[in-house]
Amino acid sequence: MNKPTDIRVRIDKWLWAARFFKTRTLAAEAVTGGLVHLNDARTKAGHEIKVGDMLTIHKGADEFVVEVRQLAIQRRPAPEAVRLYEELPESRQAREARTEQRRMSSSLQPIPGGRPTKKNRRNMIRTLAD
Repeated sequence: MNKPTDIRVRIDKWLWAARFFKTRTLAAEAVTGGLVHLNDARTKAGHEIKVGDMLTIHKGADEFVVEVRQLAIQRRPAPEAVRLYEELPESRQAREARTEQRRMSSSLQPIPGGRPTKKNRRNMIRTLAD
């Protein structure tokens, strides 16, 4: 009988099962594109991971540094998928700080005076082009 440590899982399949990516294709493209590093080194999508490996995952503007806790070959509900890994506290704090910084510096803040008129909008575009 197979023990949990006997399971062999491809990195792209684990990323999909842990719900970092919506499809295996997206996970494989992220790995081959260099957005996922295994133990601080680039890897291939077919590389097998094991419990204790460290993954650095760049997803959009966020970066996750996680330690693999369990292996899985099936995609499970989100509460179960969270048990597959543990994010490092430094990674979580840095990610939350970046999120807060993006929220504070968002260019989508309301314009004083309400919605611009067509003439005001043209003037804004003209000044941005200069």
